[in-house]
Amino acid sequence: MKSFALLLSASALAFTSGSAAIAQTATTQTGDVQPAAATDSSQDIVVTALRRNDKLSQTPIAASVLSGSDLANKGVVNIDALQFAVPSVVVNNFGQGLEFNVRGIGKAEHNSQTTTGVITYRDGVPTFPGYFQEEPYFDIANIQILRGPQGTSVGQNATGGAVFANTNDPIIGGGTHGYFAASYGNYNDLSGQGAVNLPISDTFAARVAFSGERRDGFYHITGPGGAPYTGNNGSVRSIAGRISFLWKPTDRLSILSKTDLDYLDMGAYPADPFTNRFKTLTLAGGTVANPNYRDLFDISANMPQEARDKFVRTVLKIDYEFVGGIKFRSITGFQNGNTLYRADLDGTNATANVAATPTAPARKNYIFFDTTTETQFSQEFNLISPDNQRLTWLIGAFGLWNTYFWLPPYQFVIDAPAAGQPLGTTAAQYTLQGRNPERSLAVFGQVGFKITPRLTLDLGGRYTASQSTNHVDINQNGLRLRDDQHITSDNFSYKASLGWVIDRNNYLYGFVATGFRPGGINVPVGSGLATPPFQPEKVRSYEAGWKANFAGGRIHTTIDGFYNDYQNFQVIVGYPTLPVFGFEINVPGTTKIYGFEAEADLKAGNFTFDAGINALHSELAQFYALDTRTGGSFAPCSPTTGPATATCLNLKGREQTYAPNLTFNLGASYEHRFANGDTLTPRVNFGHIAAQWATLFENAAQGDRLDARNILGAQVAWQHKTWTVTAYGTNLTDQHYVAALNSGLDFAGPPRQYGVKVLKTF
Repeated sequence: MKSFALLLSASALAFTSGSAAIAQTATTQTGDVQPAAATDSSQDIVVTALRRNDKLSQTPIAASVLSGSDLANKGVVNIDALQFAVPSVVVNNFGQGLEFNVRGIGKAEHNSQTTTGVITYRDGVPTFPGYFQEEPYFDIANIQILRGPQGTSVGQNATGGAVFANTNDPIIGGGTHGYFAASYGNYNDLSGQGAVNLPISDTFAARVAFSGERRDGFYHITGPGGAPYTGNNGSVRSIAGRISFLWKPTDRLSILSKTDLDYLDMGAYPADPFTNRFKTLTLAGGTVANPNYRDLFDISANMPQEARDKFVRTVLKIDYEFVGGIKFRSITGFQNGNTLYRADLDGTNATANVAATPTAPARKNYIFFDTTTETQFSQEFNLISPDNQRLTWLIGAFGLWNTYFWLPPYQFVIDAPAAGQPLGTTAAQYTLQGRNPERSLAVFGQVGFKITPRLTLDLGGRYTASQSTNHVDINQNGLRLRDDQHITSDNFSYKASLGWVIDRNNYLYGFVATGFRPGGINVPVGSGLATPPFQPEKVRSYEAGWKANFAGGRIHTTIDGFYNDYQNFQVIVGYPTLPVFGFEINVPGTTKIYGFEAEADLKAGNFTFDAGINALHSELAQFYALDTRTGGSFAPCSPTTGPATATCLNLKGREQTYAPNLTFNLGASYEHRFANGDTLTPRVNFGHIAAQWATLFENAAQGDRLDARNILGAQVAWQHKTWTVTAYGTNLTDQHYVAALNSGLDFAGPPRQYGVKVLKTF
């Protein structure tokens, strides 16, 4: 639903899995995070997301690393749940797409032309930037969340951060081993997953993994006239599989391939108007009781709904080590997917469009439908020097080709009739077909020099050349438009960092880095109006941090502060001379985002504790925009000069959307060991995300304020030899919260879920 209301920067109108995570790491595996040699009885984490083996505790970057077992303990089954497990991450899921932000930066615009500031990688390749976000986590080795600009040492450029999800590799000589797991919970939630390692020869091995789920919907939906709704209420039927092959014909050469195939039928993405949150409504005749005030999961609808994603991804990774230790690496990715989405766009069971009266709100009957295919090919090459040198270096080249296909004949449809008009009225429809190919090419490199054995300077640079092209046919309210536009964006970004190992328990670092997001295309809005493209967004980031170990390595802490200033910040507002249409612009001046983070983990005997916190401040530079929801849809409003009126607002100092000023997470567990070797481990997790704004206008009366999220989870696991039985619960307080606001509709986060899961390793 990335193109739900704002597609290609034009607007015609303004999963989590039910089961808690089954153990992801049931066997020893090779992965991108390994324990290093113990120091002070601690297990230091080695991170290779930056394409070389670095100790996390002595790397000049803020990062969180979750192993497969961590994911299981924290109940993380897909990307949505990460926001309650690590600091600084906020996910707002509106079904067919989501906004994934790190430190307030990522993607806050519901369209395909705006690239994301946070890149998600699966097994080393960047994934689709917006669609196909319900992909489950299964057979995961680890997930690494890197915060701040990325790009001088890896793949795709990112202004906000990067997330690396790495699945378990086959193990040559590891024998036949694996796991199977199943769970059952409320909402008739039945799920299962498993994996098996298959040794084929002394140089070749395979691994097969699968995941599946069926769950009833969370929603009670009422149809027209109070009759039962006959459509889908969000019941899930999904299946996913992966097959991996590892071939090591020599000690110097390894070839790894992984292919994922997913069919994710989410049933529907039910939603209701934001006004249903309010007990009263303010109408022309005064304040009246809201007849539609109700719970987020008690909604109405009259139109059929669908939500289905299917895709395939293939990754090929080749590593070769030359004599002397220099490594060559090639990572190739190909992805192809199709998404289908059908929605009751007004979120009610109204069967006709009726204008508001002084004492009654308007009734609407709108629909949305699209089926879109997306393909993506990426290629990365690296040459990497040995790690154990005073001077280290890395050079790389990267290319990405992505194309959106909005299928003919006009399979993208918004049908929003005016009062008194029926569905199908040509003058009320916005339809689209065509394609949008995008390309990004880059070269990058980084050098590291040990000024002294304890002081290291790293310098990196990246040159990126991006382009985007539209070949699109539009039917805008009966007006036929053709769009053939092309834009290019070139940029050089850099990073300079200094790291100081004070002693084996203390490390200080600081860096300055830049990054950018390419510009994009605004589609025409008719009436002879010019629609210039929007320009690249650039960021300069400053960060300093301290990483430390205490109590003989039983306590690990990280504290960091950051300051980002953005030029040409990208936002969507009303078209300056015809604001009823959306238009992406660059905010003049400097937009600022700054804050601090802290993480800690403690192990004392059989007790473990972990915590993370982020405090954030964001403020936009001065610019003007018109909120068409409050009237004045045809009043001109220049982004740079205004003028400021009751409807043309000066947004200087407003917060960035989906950038709460506080997030934190806590977790604790205690492992009790019995005399026969069995263990009983209770664990509790809590995640808090402060209230946030869903639009730059910060108008609570229009539903823009999303309340704080306070999610409590717990589980008790009993392990007997190779069997583990776990009773789990997520969102135990059953908080009903708005997970995203899109086109005036509230999308709910998952309610309380609980059940039992069984794991068998072999």
